[in-house]
Amino acid sequence: MHFGYSDEQQQFRDIVARFLRERSPTSEVRKHMASADGYDRALWQQLASELGVTGVHVPEALGGQGFGYVELGIALEEMGQALLCAPYFASCVLATEVLRNVATEAEQRTLLPALVRGDRIATLAWVEQSGRWDVAATTLTAHGQGDACRLDGHKKFVLDGHHADLLLVVARTRGSVGDAGLGLYAVDAQAPGVERRPLATIDSTRRQAELKFSDTPARRLGGTESAATKLRQSLDRATIALCAEMVGGARALLNSAVEYAKLRMQFGRPIGSFQAIKHKCAEMLLEVELATSAARYAAAAIDAGDSEMPALASLAKAMASDAYMRAAIECLQIHGGIGFTWDEDTHLWFKRAKSSEVLLGDASHHRERYMALTEATA
Repeated sequence: MHFGYSDEQQQFRDIVARFLRERSPTSEVRKHMASADGYDRALWQQLASELGVTGVHVPEALGGQGFGYVELGIALEEMGQALLCAPYFASCVLATEVLRNVATEAEQRTLLPALVRGDRIATLAWVEQSGRWDVAATTLTAHGQGDACRLDGHKKFVLDGHHADLLLVVARTRGSVGDAGLGLYAVDAQAPGVERRPLATIDSTRRQAELKFSDTPARRLGGTESAATKLRQSLDRATIALCAEMVGGARALLNSAVEYAKLRMQFGRPIGSFQAIKHKCAEMLLEVELATSAARYAAAAIDAGDSEMPALASLAKAMASDAYMRAAIECLQIHGGIGFTWDEDTHLWFKRAKSSEVLLGDASHHRERYMALTEATA
């Protein structure tokens, strides 16, 4: 696969980067972290109306821009570099992806345009108390048919679940096990029987919540067949999107470390002139570049319909997790004592790196999955 950015794609990157520099500097990030919602609603509307990034990979017939995952990856790289505080990954990646893969065309026409316009925020709830990312671990139950379904159970670690308007919930029919009986259900966040509790997490830039459903009315999407395969495909694509955001954050840390090493003086010379610091920066650069290549290749593989996409998703996630955490640790080391202070911004990316490392599975999980997938196709 030959990969490179066109002039139009590079222009798109420049536009998104400039917008985020102007509208979402770290001073704004800190303000949003301390707010109740965790994001700025006015900024969210600007992302939708001025940039159109809330529907960058959504077909034009559904109100989107009609581009692909390469363009989505470009936007997410810049968002990761700017540490954007917004429900973008929850609503525009996770929720949008499962709707496009699981919901019928009529259901997509009903639900997706409002998400693209930024009028509503949606999220996907599939992880439970076990902490397993596989949808087969679902225990939350559904009973009833069509628009008369009811849900009972708990979901945890739901991204932006405390303020989402639409909850897309993975549940199984009573008595089913494994992949059988799994389905996707649409729930109005204000429906009776829904309880939402914000969770205290290490990363205040990406909020999480615990949801409880007690005889909650819901509507099954996509028919009555098991949705397990389509849900896994959606999560693989979301994993690749997350990798793009992660390598953007890793690059921000790399740039921060290099710039500080040029300015910080010790023994009458910049610390960047010392061989030990040079080695740290060089190793960071190597890991960030390799992870970036893996993430961009995986995004291009989605657009190309590559059958190896699931394996590429796991490969990219393993590399991005390692590169982001390595960059965060080394950046703190290069900054020295000031890097651990609240006033210095480095710790903000460190916390995002840690939360992203485990989101959708850590590096060890994805290495094992990659080996299993490659062995299965050998």
